[in-house]
Amino acid sequence: MKSLIATRLAHLFTALCFSTLGLSAGAQTPQPPEVAARAYLLLDVTSNQILASKDLDMAVEPASLTKLMSAYLVFDALRSKKLDLKQTLPVSERAWKMPGSRMFIDPKMQVPVEDLIKGMIVQSGNDATMALAEGVGGSAERFVQMMNDQAKALG
Repeated sequence: MKSLIATRLAHLFTALCFSTLGLSAGAQTPQPPEVAARAYLLLDVTSNQILASKDLDMAVEPASLTKLMSAYLVFDALRSKKLDLKQTLPVSERAWKMPGSRMFIDPKMQVPVEDLIKGMIVQSGNDATMALAEGVGGSAERFVQMMNDQAKALG
């Protein structure tokens, strides 16, 4: 009889332990943080599971993402010796008139590539980015094609 009671108590204790596992795991799951972005996506790339999101279908401008690809292509041109940090590039009227954040470069100037890179990365200068794009690609349109080709190559 004692062994039957002890066995049942052991089963009850085991069942209680396992039943509280789900409760404690749920209690430890944090709420997603407040994010000031208009839209976002947090994805676990190993499971392809969306962990948190907001307004997934909202159209948003890529903003500085294009500057990252621009910097990638500029540094690739430097690595392959198609461009040199001390080399100067002209500032076109188109680059000078770029809206948004700017380096405020004069269209009458020849600006060293090194300064344009700093203007693109540090100041997020649209004018510096356009001058570099025209310098590397020959034209903004050709540079856009280069960015698209590189994006496809990267996957």
